[in-house]
Amino acid sequence: MSKFVIEPHFRLQEWVAEEKGYFRAEGLDYEFRELIRSTAGQHHNKANEGAFQSIEKGREADVSCACHWTVNVAASNGHAKLYADVYSVAPSGIFVAADSPIRTPRDLAGVPISVGFQSGSHYSTIQALEQYMAAGEINLTFEDGMLFHRMAQLIEGKSPAAALFNGPYYLAEQLGFRKVIDTTFMIAAMIKGTVDPEDVKRYFRALRRAQRDIDLRPELYTHYYKNEFPERFHAVMDTRSWGPGERIVFETYSKEVFEQSFDWIAEHEIFAAGRMGSGEYDRSIISFAAE
Repeated sequence: MSKFVIEPHFRLQEWVAEEKGYFRAEGLDYEFRELIRSTAGQHHNKANEGAFQSIEKGREADVSCACHWTVNVAASNGHAKLYADVYSVAPSGIFVAADSPIRTPRDLAGVPISVGFQSGSHYSTIQALEQYMAAGEINLTFEDGMLFHRMAQLIEGKSPAAALFNGPYYLAEQLGFRKVIDTTFMIAAMIKGTVDPEDVKRYFRALRRAQRDIDLRPELYTHYYKNEFPERFHAVMDTRSWGPGERIVFETYSKEVFEQSFDWIAEHEIFAAGRMGSGEYDRSIISFAAE
């Protein structure tokens, strides 16, 4: 049998579990892959592409993650199964330069905001800003690519505003960029193809142990963020001041949450007509909780 493929998702848990031997202690036969630092960030240089497109093309990891909206639609289209036994919550926000004239969320009306196409930043930015302005005033740009590339564009002064989460969120904060509005959002896990349920359980038991370690002493583990940042940013990173980032919640991603999210996406026409799939929870999810 092939090894269980693990790819970290810009968060701490997989790195803690790997370094502490929690995957091995669970008896998981696995391969650990990293795609951001190893490609000098090039993996995220994808204008007008985002999480949904990467799922549609096929990911290598047996269990991977994306914002719950995208996983919801991807699973509805049969590209993966939404793993309903857990979800996570990632701190996120829209950042601007310290000297930007943008002071309030309302000031973002008409301003190009860098987000990832059909990715968490896309949905969460709309969700946060529609409290303050009409849909036509929310000006999203997908040209700056995915998370690490749009972080670089913001830091280099090439973007007036960018939506960032997890490690890039903390780096922007550390460097003095201002958070105009919080856009924290849910992330869902998904399973590709046929996978041994016991391996999935082993994987998440290891992450549960890692989560407990992070909850207890986050300052001991924030240095792991460097494992996924392109080398060119390491000299300016002081991860001692950073927070714990994404938190895994070992609760069910319920039918009610699935349906409410699916309806919200449809109402906002983020996908073209006929591209959202069945929207049927029972056909879109997989759960091993009762096994």
